[in-house]
Amino acid sequence: MRHPLRRTRFEEFRALDDVSFDVPWGEAVGIVGRNGAGKSTLLKLLTRITAPTHGRIELAGRIGSLLEVGTGFHPELTGRENIFLSGSLLGMNRVEIRRQFDSIVEFSGVEKFLDTPVKRYSSGMYVRLAFAVAAHLETEILAIDEVLAVGDAEFQAKSLAKMRDVAKDGRTVLYVSHQMQTVTALCTSALYLERGRLSYYGPVDGALERYRASFSAFAAEQTDASRRAGTGELRARSVRLAEESFEPAEDKILEIDIDANTAMIGQYFVSVHVNDENGVVVVQCDSRNVGVWLDPATPQSLTLAIRDLWLKPGRYTVDVFVCKTGVLDSWEGAAVFEVLPVSPYPVLAGDEALASGLVLSDYSYQARPAGGAAG
Repeated sequence: MRHPLRRTRFEEFRALDDVSFDVPWGEAVGIVGRNGAGKSTLLKLLTRITAPTHGRIELAGRIGSLLEVGTGFHPELTGRENIFLSGSLLGMNRVEIRRQFDSIVEFSGVEKFLDTPVKRYSSGMYVRLAFAVAAHLETEILAIDEVLAVGDAEFQAKSLAKMRDVAKDGRTVLYVSHQMQTVTALCTSALYLERGRLSYYGPVDGALERYRASFSAFAAEQTDASRRAGTGELRARSVRLAEESFEPAEDKILEIDIDANTAMIGQYFVSVHVNDENGVVVVQCDSRNVGVWLDPATPQSLTLAIRDLWLKPGRYTVDVFVCKTGVLDSWEGAAVFEVLPVSPYPVLAGDEALASGLVLSDYSYQARPAGGAAG
């Protein structure tokens, strides 16, 4: 107002641009893409949390959302009261909530503590009850954003089964996730978003192939430090692996060189993530866990030795994060290595014996006749 003739400068950013698709009734559609591709924004538009700047959205039926588990929960209210409160905020009327009440309680497994304020719940109990309410929404379309990653392994499997049942009932499911195995298990088709644009829509395998292929191009971009996320106060100069390939039971050795910044005050730490070919973080190696904090005044050379991690054969990527109170440098795809198709076990039992699980493990069985000595 003081300078009405001075033009304000701004940069326009389109989280989504020229995205158009049709979803048939009863389809379970996975929405995949790298961080910042626009997946969560798309769900917010579809669920009317955010209005589109251009274009229109046509929905044939009510849409329910599981965008954030625990929406509408009040810590002072009991589990019973929160079922009604959260259900009403998620779009259910009182009759629907009463009809689904017993199913919600049974699914959550917190019936013994139903009249206890949720502020006294463990985090697992809180999550189970919140998901149970949202999962029993009686809508024609259900939008889900990463919520199946919560809870323990047993509850995740139970949640996935519930979502699969929803899809089988003929309701439409839109599912955003970085966990490719759940997209494969739940979805009948998938769309791949790349920098706000729809790059692919079709069978799940095709979308996952596009997603995996994006890793190489993204890793090449990240070698330029100026294009990486983070404040830039410190940058990793190089990341090197001792070998380009390892056997499953071998130690994985990684070397990291970090520049100095004499103007920076306070120590920093490093966190390394190892991801499988689907982008799922298999292990996080955070220097804080082993008491290693680093001085920014001098250049640092770190050697990370990952021991007793039996990775399954395949391709793995390494992300390196340099952090203080926030992220100073985020180098995704800093290194790539292969785990060779070699079994670390003494007996070859076939592929079926190695098919499940994210990693292999060093284990043993001891068999003995009932009531007899070990043998």
